[in-house]
Amino acid sequence: MAEQLSWEREGSTLVLAGELDGDTVHSLWQERAQAMVGVQAFSLAKLTRVDTAGLALLIHLVALVRKQGGEPVLQGASDKLQTLVKLYNLPDGLLPAFAS
Repeated sequence: MAEQLSWEREGSTLVLAGELDGDTVHSLWQERAQAMVGVQAFSLAKLTRVDTAGLALLIHLVALVRKQGGEPVLQGASDKLQTLVKLYNLPDGLLPAFAS
């Protein structure tokens, strides 16, 4: 059974925790408009798992920040998530560089 996904805003940062995968992305997808108000950064350190569905949602959320005129920041990405991004050979600029 997948670990639940949870999120909360801390100032302009959306803190994601748990698993961001095909089993859990639906809940955040449904509430993305409200969850993303004022968000400029994503804290990923509390994510225990991210799969391709989670990566797709993360790309979408980054695009929403840019659409609102912001420059998104990704903080605390695991080595596994960074490897997943590299394996997909995503176009430059699709995701911002990972911050520590």
